[in-house]
Amino acid sequence: MTVSHTSPGTEAGDAAPADGAALPDGTAEVPGARAAADPSAAAPTEKKDEDGAGAGGADAAEKPLLRNLDFQALWTSEAFAALAKETAEVAYPLLILSSTGSAFYAGAVGSAQLITASLMSIPGGTLADRMDRRLLMIVCNLVRVVLLGLFSLLVFTDHTHPALIFTVAVGSAVCLGISNPTGLAAIKQLVPASQLTQATAQNQIRYFAATMGGPPVGGTLFGVARAFPFLSAAIGFLISTVLLLFIRKPMKVEQAAPGEKRNTAEGFRILGRQPVLRLLIVWIMGSNMAFTHSGVFLALIATAESRGASAGFTGMLLSIAGIGGLVGSLIAGPVIKKVAPSTLFLAAAWIGPVAAVLLANVSGLIPLGIIVACVFLRGPITSALFLAYLAAMVPDKAQGRVLGAVMFMSMIAAPVGVFAIGTVFDQAGPVWVFTVMAVVSGLAALPTLSPRIRKLAPPEAYADTATVADTAAPAPATPGSAAAAPASDDQPQQGDPR
Repeated sequence: MTVSHTSPGTEAGDAAPADGAALPDGTAEVPGARAAADPSAAAPTEKKDEDGAGAGGADAAEKPLLRNLDFQALWTSEAFAALAKETAEVAYPLLILSSTGSAFYAGAVGSAQLITASLMSIPGGTLADRMDRRLLMIVCNLVRVVLLGLFSLLVFTDHTHPALIFTVAVGSAVCLGISNPTGLAAIKQLVPASQLTQATAQNQIRYFAATMGGPPVGGTLFGVARAFPFLSAAIGFLISTVLLLFIRKPMKVEQAAPGEKRNTAEGFRILGRQPVLRLLIVWIMGSNMAFTHSGVFLALIATAESRGASAGFTGMLLSIAGIGGLVGSLIAGPVIKKVAPSTLFLAAAWIGPVAAVLLANVSGLIPLGIIVACVFLRGPITSALFLAYLAAMVPDKAQGRVLGAVMFMSMIAAPVGVFAIGTVFDQAGPVWVFTVMAVVSGLAALPTLSPRIRKLAPPEAYADTATVADTAAPAPATPGSAAAAPASDDQPQQGDPR
C-alpha cells in the first residue's frame, strides 16, 4: 500500500495516504479536531477569507466544499500535476526499453526516482512547516516545466542518452519529494476542520484518476512520437502553476514560538512515539517494496514487452490496473464508514500475497491488469484510514515534518522492490518476479496481526492527542480511550486500545 501522493502518492493521499489520501466523506468527526460537544468550541476565532474558509469557522463548515474556491484551485492544480507526473513516468521506461532494451536499467532509473523522492520528502516536509506553501509548490512546478520542456526538445532531435534520461527523471523526483508533503499540509490551511474528511476524500479521487489516465495518455503519445509524453507533462505542470495563482488565502505557516525548534528529526520522533502509526508504517514499507506503483507497472510493462504487446496496448493494460485505485477512491468513504478499521487493515494486508500468487500463475495480459486492479483497490481506502490516524495524533504545526517522515518511510523500501523486479525479470522472467512479490508482501502483512491493530479504535478516538501536543495542556480522556492524553508528547501516548 502506498501512502498517496500522490502518489505515488500520497498528498496520501494522500497518504498519503497517501500516494496523499482520503478520509471517509462525512462518516465521523474529523481526526485532529478538538472533540468538543459544546457547539461554542467551533466558533470562529479568526477572520475568514472571502469564501468563509477560515480555519475552525462555523460558517465555513456549513458551506459546501465545492464553493471553497481556494481549495478547488489547489485540488485542480494538483490534479494537473499528478496527470503530468504519471504521463511522464510511464514514458521513461518505454523510452529506456526502446533505446536500450534493458529492463534492468529501467528498474535502476525507477529506483533512483523513488530514492530521490523519498529522501527529498524529509527536507520538503521541513520547508512546508517553515515557508509559504503555495510559493514552494509553484517553484517545484516551474522547475519541472523547464526540465521536461527541454528534455522533449532533445528527444525530438534524437539527442537522448541513458545518462540524460536518468538526470531528468531524478530532477523531477526532487521536485516531487518537496511538493508532496507541501500539498498535503496545505489542505488544513484552506479547509475548515469539519470538512477535512471530505477534502481528503476528493484528493484520493484526483490521485487515482491520474494513475488511471496518465499511463494510457503517455503510452499513446509515445506511440505517436517519443517526445510527446514529456512535452505534454511540461504543459500540465505549467497549467498547474497558473491554477495555484488563483488561491487567495495566505498560505504562510504559523511562526515558531520563542525558543521553539522545528527541526527535521521531530517528524520521525512524533511518528515513532505513536504505536499505531509505528506498526502500520512497518506494513506500508514492506507492502510498498512488493507493490509500489512504479514496480508493478515496470513488471507489467516488461511482461507485455516480452509478449509482443504494442505501446498502446501496454498503456491500456496499465489503465486497467489503475481503475482499481480510482474505484477504491470512490468507495473509500462508505467502506470506512461501515467496516471496522482493524478489518480493513487486515484484509488489505493479506490481499497482497494472494494477488501475487495469482499473478504468478495466470496467463494472458488482461487478467494481469485485472488482478493488479484488485490490489490497487485497497490503496485509497487504507491510505485514507492511515492518514486519518495521523491527522488525529499529530499537531497541526508539525504536519509537514511528520508527512515528510511518513512519505520517506513509505517510499524508502520501494526502490529496492523496483530494482529487484528489473533484476529478477532479466534473470528469471515474470513468474519469479510475482513469486518474490508474494513472499515479501506476506512477511510485510505480519504486523497487522498485532493485538493493537486487531483492536484498533476509530481515528476520532485519538483526536485529543494532537490537541494536547499543540497546547501542552492536559486534555480530558476521549471516549473509548484508556486514560487522558499526556500533557507532553515527550511522554508515551495514552489511550491507545490494546
